[in-house]
Amino acid sequence: MIAAMPTVGAKAEGHTPGDNKATATQEKVEYISFGNFDNWLTRNIKESGIIGGKTKTLYEIAPNGTWNNNNPYNGLGGSPWATSNVLAKVSGITKTNTSVYKEARAGHGYCAKLYTHLEECKVMGIVNIKVLAAGSVYLGHMLEPITNTNNPMAKLDAGIKFNKRPKALMVDYKVQLSGQPNRVKQTGFSKVQGVKGIDMPDIVLYLQKRWEDEKGNIHAKRVGTMVYRFNKNTNGWVNNARFDIHYGNITGQKFYQNYMGLTTGSITKYAKNSKGKMKKIIEEGWADAGETPTHLILQFDSSHGGAYVGSVGNTLWIDNVRLVY
Repeated sequence: MIAAMPTVGAKAEGHTPGDNKATATQEKVEYISFGNFDNWLTRNIKESGIIGGKTKTLYEIAPNGTWNNNNPYNGLGGSPWATSNVLAKVSGITKTNTSVYKEARAGHGYCAKLYTHLEECKVMGIVNIKVLAAGSVYLGHMLEPITNTNNPMAKLDAGIKFNKRPKALMVDYKVQLSGQPNRVKQTGFSKVQGVKGIDMPDIVLYLQKRWEDEKGNIHAKRVGTMVYRFNKNTNGWVNNARFDIHYGNITGQKFYQNYMGLTTGSITKYAKNSKGKMKKIIEEGWADAGETPTHLILQFDSSHGGAYVGSVGNTLWIDNVRLVY
């Protein structure tokens, strides 16, 4: 899953959350597989005639290719990445959502564009809903086809097996905020609710040590943490931005924010257990700072508030995802 690069010694551009100081030490930088976002599978899916029968395009981070069918996607060619682009089949109706796009980046091949928008579904006399959908790119798998809107996190198999201890995440990024002072929660099945605070794209990285009990439940301790929210626009691309990973219990650190804490409630992650069943990942506490992880969770989002919460227009571009050792 990880591709090595030569050792580098230059200062990293951008910033380092926590101390905002770049170092010039000899370090090893490794790409996460397919993390240069130059390879994409294009899926052309025909939606049901009852909702218009249009052919919609979904993009997946995978070996280059084109699918002209309505087959579910569950990973291809060794790519560890999934997106919030999904094929849904609900009550016999085939519907899609696209919130992550393949976009050309001058001089750098392609990048991923994550966009928050309203996804609409109209069936005359039956249903007329609009759902707020954020763009997400993450390590793991989406369980296609989606058959309902209940508990969306339970449809994401979060994380990959991983036993290293990187110092930092490195990525190129660009941000365009919506400009709205507050957010909305729009599920499509209830009134639109206002949510205080601006919408911010984010990066979430957790290193976990997981184990499974005799009933197949998944437990974990948090080994390493890096959570960052972007609260302002960028003037073009920020290249080689470095985000330090902090080990052990970080609740007493000056940089600590509540959203960096253990996952509970609406931000609980799910994964498949050894029998292939989806289970909550129960984070029971903080691991010792010197512990070795078993899994890596990494997620990029155009909106930070969880399912159905955000502001239309929020956009995050990402490219060249690497780990620093």
